[in-house]
Amino acid sequence: MNLIDIGHAVRARRAELGLSQAQLAHLSGLSRQTLVGLETGVLGDLGVNRVGQVMAVLGLDSPKPDTLARRKKRGLWMAAKTASVSYASEMAPEALEQALASGDVPPPFAPHLTHLLDEAPVPIIVMAVEETASRAHLPPRQIWRNVAKLAESLSVHRRALWA
Repeated sequence: MNLIDIGHAVRARRAELGLSQAQLAHLSGLSRQTLVGLETGVLGDLGVNRVGQVMAVLGLDSPKPDTLARRKKRGLWMAAKTASVSYASEMAPEALEQALASGDVPPPFAPHLTHLLDEAPVPIIVMAVEETASRAHLPPRQIWRNVAKLAESLSVHRRALWA
């Protein structure tokens, strides 16, 4: 697998998730210009750690980037468990799905969502967004807008990450 093949896989997966180049660059810690170079195949070199960062956000595995292993994971369940780690009441995956699909904060789960958006690893959020989009029959881009809306309404510390 070479950098050009990785770039094609990154572009296809980014589109599948409904992420813009700027959003993916921000989530993976790359500059947009670097991501454009990777996707278009004009980037001469990119360290393995930086390739790994973008691939982890997208749920792509090596050596052949695909999402087979990621599809077996339960993103909403993992995100709901992560959101509930510090609280007596547990947020069900269905409640998280509803919040992500609607962009509305269920009152008893405001702290859970704040914790999730402030503390959870980005790949877990990406999995939850992807699963919500699939189950709710909504485009992933809409779910990302709802994540940004939730982050803003909850005033999470990482809200710029989700904008």
